[in-house]
Amino acid sequence: MQTDSFKLHYLLHSATLLEDHLRMRLAALSIHPRQARVIDALSRMEPASQVQLARAFGTKPASMSTMTTRLIDAGYITREIDPEEARAHMLRLTERGRNLLSDIHAAWREIDRLIEDRIGADSATQLANLTRNLRDTLGGRVPGVEPANTATKELSQG
Repeated sequence: MQTDSFKLHYLLHSATLLEDHLRMRLAALSIHPRQARVIDALSRMEPASQVQLARAFGTKPASMSTMTTRLIDAGYITREIDPEEARAHMLRLTERGRNLLSDIHAAWREIDRLIEDRIGADSATQLANLTRNLRDTLGGRVPGVEPANTATKELSQG
């Protein structure tokens, strides 16, 4: 059986190739694609706990802890004791993290332009709509955005 007979492979391979382009672009900022998404989400959610971030991304708190520790070490976010719950910590963007947002968004726009250059603006819009619909019907959502608002938010939020 040929692997190109599975539609899934086209989507996975395209996503991998696009993420490779994004990874190269973000390397100039010394961050990775998933770190960029966490910084972007935290800009909408802050202050947020690691547990809240983990839930928003559908990942385990231990995985989010590793990610946030790296972002703290890089100076992009801070961890403070929650004034309402001494056992909990709240995460916030630092000024350095806030300043990085425009560069992250610029990198995402470059990838959007790459897609448009390769398949045309109409096809890129159609692809965005189809993949957003797929994400939504699979239970995904934009971290830090309420589900009812997800449809009104554009792809700039990943």
